[in-house]
Amino acid sequence: MIILGDDSQRTQGKDAQSMNITAGKAVAESVRTTLGPKGMDKMLVDNSGEVVVTNDGVTILKEMDIDHPAANMIVEVSETQEDEVGDGTTTAVVIAGELLDQAEELIEQDVHATTIAQGFRQAAEKAKEILDDNAIEVSEEDRETLVKIAATAMTGKGAESAKDLLADLVVDAVLAVADDDGIDTENVSVEKVVGGSIDNSELVEGAIIDKTRVDENMPYAVEDADVALFDGALEVRETEIDAEVNVTDPDQLQQFLDQEEKQLKEMVDKLVDVGTDVVFVGDGIDDMAQHYLAKEGILAVRRAKSSDLKRLARATGASVVGSLDDIEESDLGFAGSVAQKDVGGDERIFVEDVEDAKSVTLILRGGTDHVVDEVERAIDDSLGVVRTTLEDGKVLPGGGAPETELSLKLREFADSVGGREQLAVEAFAEALDVIPRTLAENAGLDPIDSLVDLRARHDGGEFAAGLDAYTGEVIDMEAEGVVEPLRVKTQAIESATEAAVMILRIDDVIAAGDLSGGQTGGDDDGDDMPGGGMGGGMGGMGGMGGMGGAM
Repeated sequence: MIILGDDSQRTQGKDAQSMNITAGKAVAESVRTTLGPKGMDKMLVDNSGEVVVTNDGVTILKEMDIDHPAANMIVEVSETQEDEVGDGTTTAVVIAGELLDQAEELIEQDVHATTIAQGFRQAAEKAKEILDDNAIEVSEEDRETLVKIAATAMTGKGAESAKDLLADLVVDAVLAVADDDGIDTENVSVEKVVGGSIDNSELVEGAIIDKTRVDENMPYAVEDADVALFDGALEVRETEIDAEVNVTDPDQLQQFLDQEEKQLKEMVDKLVDVGTDVVFVGDGIDDMAQHYLAKEGILAVRRAKSSDLKRLARATGASVVGSLDDIEESDLGFAGSVAQKDVGGDERIFVEDVEDAKSVTLILRGGTDHVVDEVERAIDDSLGVVRTTLEDGKVLPGGGAPETELSLKLREFADSVGGREQLAVEAFAEALDVIPRTLAENAGLDPIDSLVDLRARHDGGEFAAGLDAYTGEVIDMEAEGVVEPLRVKTQAIESATEAAVMILRIDDVIAAGDLSGGQTGGDDDGDDMPGGGMGGGMGGMGGMGGMGGAM
């Protein structure tokens, strides 16, 4: 009985598991050398010659051309980590890869995949309990700790040379945009400027709009400005229906032109009447309207994006109006200064000196595009961890301390777990050692010596004992100020466990012929899986074309 067509490919049982595990491990291995303060960078070059140089795990995995379905599950781990916390992407992926490696050894010892999955889940739950019990409370007023958290997230990235300055700016930015609805880091805009050094970066309490004034006769700068935001066009209103008007007399044409001019004058007068000094318009501004605005000394900006108008509203306290007929003085916002300034050779509008600004802008500077891009990625991570800390109020020491503690405690916990799941819990504990081991390897230290020292200190009850990558010594990470949010670790363990379990539970991979890139043969060991997706990668399923009678 023929079930699959001649051009289909299929891999079953341990072959399928081995193939998927190999792919997952290969992804984890590709970013492992970037982990820690002494992690190395990766250079990614696309077909058009565009270059990205980064240390950021999620950026590396997004830029890599990964098509293998199991490998993509590991990539999703890093994306989930990025969305939820903003940092710890490499940690999550490395743990997932090590869990698969440990699981592979158990499968070879004939431990069933579902048993391993059950043990991993139990270990992950226990790990979250242990971390929660040992977490350090942090309040919103503890600025010093918040700065340390921001600095830790930047360590090992391109921004490290100025991390003290940038960490301060990040904390100021997050605290500024915090409101009753929580913290939305989208309200922290980042403007990249090539030129100068990273030390020249600054925080503007307000908004920077990548536009210029529409008329040269308008003022360059306005102090103590009342700001209007209009999401429409300062142009002659057009009729809703198509109409044709026959003009037989030049006077009639002049009447039309006068009427249009009058309409535009009334619009500008409406802005003047409510006391507008600066107006940001979502659409176009007619030339005649520009003339009247300039005559009244109003600084106007046209075609401001809706996102810019929202930021300006949060920064100045103005309301975005859809019709000038309805605008009132209460709709205006206030800014101490609105000015057109030159930044790195580009003219932009700065709206600053705003009281209690709920939208702020970070200006990041650097010598080259690559430097500024990497600083931006470090800042994104930093914003995420500060926001997470303020939301949860709990942090953990860094330097491999939580993983070492978990490894020891989970081995103790494994004794209380019955059945073969005990082996999986022990494997989970073993897998967590990959983080301190990798930190040591990337710092050029002996991983065995480092692990032994760490375990000895944790056996003695020192939860915060972690590895100093610069000196090779085991020190108190909390006292050193190397801390990160609790959620970075719990989310990494959760998502890594879920991805590993999902991959382990797959025992049958079927690919239709038209997805295999025309490749109908290959070896069965899956060696070529990690390299290429459903084309070259699925070559590991070869030899399955003639399933016909066998089925």
